[in-house]
Amino acid sequence: MISILVNQYLITKYKVTFSLLSLRLISLLLGFFISTMLSTVPAQTGDWGIIAGSIIVTLNEIISQIIYSYKDNSGNNTNRLSILEIINSIKIGIIYGLFVDAFKLGS
Repeated sequence: MISILVNQYLITKYKVTFSLLSLRLISLLLGFFISTMLSTVPAQTGDWGIIAGSIIVTLNEIISQIIYSYKDNSGNNTNRLSILEIINSIKIGIIYGLFVDAFKLGS
């Protein structure tokens, strides 16, 4: 719903159209950027690493529970809102970014 409103606003304002694929890609990159911020800012002090990690994992599980529990009566996820898909893409970008940072620290 919100992505449709954003898409209509961009069409009328800037004559730009975004498909759902491009919105997912932008939100994936936004999640990657957020994970970079989450992994570098608390690490400056050194004592917030465990707390920040537990907060990230807890929020990840809460978002996953909300997204994957939204089902219609037939049991499939065909009628999911596109805002949930965008939030899921941001979540996947955050997880991917944290894995990339972990591999950088391990090498």
